[in-house]
Amino acid sequence: MPTDLAVAVFGLSAALSWGTADFAGGLASRRMSSLAVVLSSQVLGVAVAAFAAIARAEPVPALADVLWGFAAGAGGGVALVAFYRALAIGRVSTVAPIAGVLAAAVPIVAASIEEGLPTARQAAGIALALVAVVLVSVASEEDRLPAGESARRTSIALATIAGLGFGLFYVLIARVSDALVFWPLVASRAASITSVGVIALLVGTSFAGGRAVLPLILVAGTLDVGGNAGFLLGAQAGRLDIASILASLYPIVTVALAILVLRERVGPRHAIGMAAAGAAIVLIAGASG
Repeated sequence: MPTDLAVAVFGLSAALSWGTADFAGGLASRRMSSLAVVLSSQVLGVAVAAFAAIARAEPVPALADVLWGFAAGAGGGVALVAFYRALAIGRVSTVAPIAGVLAAAVPIVAASIEEGLPTARQAAGIALALVAVVLVSVASEEDRLPAGESARRTSIALATIAGLGFGLFYVLIARVSDALVFWPLVASRAASITSVGVIALLVGTSFAGGRAVLPLILVAGTLDVGGNAGFLLGAQAGRLDIASILASLYPIVTVALAILVLRERVGPRHAIGMAAAGAAIVLIAGASG
């Protein structure tokens, strides 16, 4: 399989998994504390990642790989809390794309510094993908105030924090050895549980309502690990910025689910944004000819 095609397959698999996981986690956060949702999903994620590592017969990771995974997870867990909280109080079709654009921007800058600039066709695809995510984020005026102006501003601030945290996660987790995928994710989840657990204890998080949203937590925890694995395989197969921009199309999936399940409004800009995302994928996946 050509390198760019492999990156595209893995990156888009990550986007599909993350987009679905975030939709499930956001729904769960409307009926249960976002901290509790993240902590529960991360505990599940440790088990899923460990099982996958054993099934894949991955070698024992070096200390450096464990540390990279732990560093990535420490910030990633906090970012996920911010993201789920933003989804709980704001519109999915606004929050998810903001986080997606920022999450893509951080590794694009890092890859440009470390690996040099992408090809012209790849750069065009990256730019088009960013435009696509921005277009999908646009909602009508009446849709922008689901719970008041204060809630909208808070959700945007939280989405910004989440996006920067996700971008840092991309950069750090991509530094693990190419032979590894799931053991570093075990370390990442352990760090997430630690950081989120400390926050949960400090604020006295309640787990009330957990039984009612357990199916959503199972979906979120399992697919979040799947998305991480897809992204990491994509980054190992090719450029970090290409893998990250494709994986960061996950808001398209989240928004599509919001439209289908929650009946959120879809306008011309959403449709144009989704079409632009498709064109970006073609440009990036076929960049090597």
